[in-house]
Parts: sequence; C-alpha cells; structure tokens
Amino acid sequence: MLRHKFLVTAALAAAIFSQAPVFAAEDPVVAKVGSLEIRQSELDLAVQNLDPQLAQLPDEQKKVAALSGAIDVKLLASGAIAEGVKDTDDFKKRMAYIADRELHNAYFRKHVIDAVTPEEVKARYDKEIASIPKQEEVHARHILVKTEDEAKAVIADLDAGKDFAEIAKEKSQDSNKDEGGDLGWFGPGRMVPEFEEAAFALEKGAYTKTPVKTQFGFHVIKVEDKRDAPPPALEQVEDQVKQLVMRDKYVALIEKAKSEQKVEIVDEALKKGYDEVNKMQGAGDAPAPAQQ
Repeated sequence: MLRHKFLVTAALAAAIFSQAPVFAAEDPVVAKVGSLEIRQSELDLAVQNLDPQLAQLPDEQKKVAALSGAIDVKLLASGAIAEGVKDTDDFKKRMAYIADRELHNAYFRKHVIDAVTPEEVKARYDKEIASIPKQEEVHARHILVKTEDEAKAVIADLDAGKDFAEIAKEKSQDSNKDEGGDLGWFGPGRMVPEFEEAAFALEKGAYTKTPVKTQFGFHVIKVEDKRDAPPPALEQVEDQVKQLVMRDKYVALIEKAKSEQKVEIVDEALKKGYDEVNKMQGAGDAPAPAQQ
C-alpha cells in the first residue's frame, strides 16, 4: 500500500516537474531589473523595434542590443514609477495616445497587411501591366571603328556578303567585339541619341548603309530582331504591387470607418489641409500606408 502511494506520488511529481518547464517556456523571464522583469515577449518586441542600423546585425547580436535597450528602459522606468510619473495627467494622455496607435496598428495588420492575398496581388499586377503603353525594343550588334573610311570599308564587306559577327570580332574596337558586337536588347534612352535613332530606324535583319558617328567613333549597326518590351515579372515587382493593394485596402477601410463615424475638425486651417490630403488619397496619389 505504501509502495503504491509512493509510486503514485513519484509519478505525479515527475509529471509536474516535466510540465513546469513547458509552462515557463511560454514566456520566460530573461532578465530582472530590481522588481521589474523582462520577459521573452518583451525582448522580442524590443528586437522588432531596433534602430534600422542595429537591425542589420546577426540575430544573437540583435538580441543583446535589444536586451541592453530594454534594461535601460526598465532602469529609468523604475525611477519614474518611484516618482509617481505614471499618475500624472501628461503620462496618462501619452498612454492613451499610444494605446490608440497600437490599436490602429493591430487593426491595420489584421485588415490590411495580413488580409492581402496572392490572388489580389496577381490581379493588381495584371491591371498595372495592361495599362503600360507598349514600348519597342531592338536586339542589335555594332562594329565600332575610329574613322569614317574604316566604317565604309566594313559596310562594303557586309555588302559583299561577309558575316557581321565575324567582322566585328576582327575589326571592332569595342569591348564586346568577342561577342560579335552583340549589344543585346535595349529600349529608348539606353544608347546615345545618334546611335539610338539609327538603330530604331532599321528593319529586322538590316544594317546601316552609312557610318553612324557618335562621341565614341564611327559605328556600323545591325538589328537582329525587334519586339515589344516584355513587362517585368511579377516576382520582380511583387513588393511594389503589394503596396498598391495595401493602399487600396487601407483607403477603403478608412472610408468605411468615416461613413460610420462623424469626423469634425473645428480649426479651419487644419480642416482645409485635411480635406486636401483626403482628395489625394481618393485620387490614388497618396503613398501606401505604414504602421504608426
């Protein structure tokens, strides 16, 4: 009987001790400052709110920097409590403002940041891409030489049927001569004006029949192909597109709240400025929102 009771007691004790660390691990105390405690959750918040420069540190160094800051906060907070600062009207007003701001941020995260779906981002991406005007690109090669006579000799060789890329490898003075003078694809604004004008005037497969003079020398240009410039892939602009979706969600959220609650601004100058800002938001000119 006693042995049985001992075994039951031992089993209960083992269960309690085995579970205790689990409960403690939920939000353990990582440091103490006098009677104040710093728990893991508070340290995590401190890490999230590090100065941007400190946020670039390795994880362990970030934790140490955040803990150092949290300890400093607790040290002075302890002094403030002792002096009764938390009971002053000014402090209470600040805390009320901070509470409202944090409620705003929590609501913002729930209904804006966390509410954005991949489908919404893809739909907005498609809409933006569809609104972009078509822009022509050319795939060109060139041969660069010092004098006009050298360029004319190159054109004569091409007229005789010689291969453009082989001539470029032999005679071009540009750094891409080994690639046969290949410049890849480019659109307007990428080349000097004289070169660009000549290249875009050529048909696919054609080359310039007269030398093209630029600040670099004399060019003979061949257009290998033409196309409409492809849009950037969604992966390249996903963050920017997501910001647009978030802005729309935020504006809709604010407009809904305004329709349900009356906003009255007594100061006329402030009212005018506020109305102007809201017109910008309605026109889609306002930047994407951020947490406060």
